[in-house]
Amino acid sequence: MSQILIIYTGGTIGMMSDPVTKVLKPINFEQIMDNVPELEKLNCKIKVHSFEEIIDSSNMNPVIWSQLAGLIEANYHDNDGFVILHGSDTMAYTASALSFMLENLGKPIIFTGSQLPISAIRTDAKENLMTAIEIAKAKKNDRARVPEVCIYFDYKLFRGNRAFKYNSSKFEAFRSPNYPILAESGVHLRFSANDIRQPQDGAELIIHNNLISDVAVLKLYPGIGQKVVEAILNSDVRGVVMETFGAGNTTTDDWFLVLLEKAIKDGKVIVDISQCKVGTVELGRYETSKQLKDMGIASGYDMTFESAVTKMMYLLGEFDDPALVKQYMEQDLRGEITVS
Repeated sequence: MSQILIIYTGGTIGMMSDPVTKVLKPINFEQIMDNVPELEKLNCKIKVHSFEEIIDSSNMNPVIWSQLAGLIEANYHDNDGFVILHGSDTMAYTASALSFMLENLGKPIIFTGSQLPISAIRTDAKENLMTAIEIAKAKKNDRARVPEVCIYFDYKLFRGNRAFKYNSSKFEAFRSPNYPILAESGVHLRFSANDIRQPQDGAELIIHNNLISDVAVLKLYPGIGQKVVEAILNSDVRGVVMETFGAGNTTTDDWFLVLLEKAIKDGKVIVDISQCKVGTVELGRYETSKQLKDMGIASGYDMTFESAVTKMMYLLGEFDDPALVKQYMEQDLRGEITVS
């Protein structure tokens, strides 16, 4: 019988409306279990680790990500899979971060939550939780069906570092336009075996806990001023995620290019990702991005914003040399980039 560890961090799934103020307040996991008696019918053993202080996902940070990685490491050999209950607002950041922190992962880590509290009549929480557990324990030929960090929401399973939250009012909260879904829940659970990463045989799990959050974000818009760009590029950070237009294009104003070159010479790593949710960065395709490629801007290809930020944190913790950080930013490490 499979054993699954549920890690309860918080989120809407574990909320209940105050009868007087109507404000949503967190409840403990025992109260969640009371609302899902069907859990007893699952053919698996379930253990629960609940955070002592329930966390609103808006307060997630690298320290908590390290705690999650440590929990998985400590319980890795005793469990067949993990389900992490998490607020949906920053779920894609946490899932992306853990995908980089857990090298050679060979077991499922399924993030899920809900748009409505589990106590609500029309809640999506029960289905999300039940199916996330089913996926976490799913095996074929005694091997995990999905040995990845994933997000399960509204009948679909996404690779964690490929998904982002796009809707705050529908049950269909997440999308992954640049990579196929890994599984879909209907009458049957259907897995897309060809799209699921498989671990290297015999490779041991390696935990990377040294995340460096010295990362700034430069989001371009028509008319962005020199003072704004200077404030961001001159800030005391080691990495910059630059959100550009279309296929990676920026203004070609001299002052802008000079500031970028100076930041790179000062040892900052700048990665170029597109503001478009679908498609990829192609540095050098247009004149407006050729100079970026020539000066040493890294291409983020089709990474999500969440993946680019957390990958930068991970690489800054691994390498002091900006050249190595840039090199690995452009490489597919955990399935976050489409390799053409």
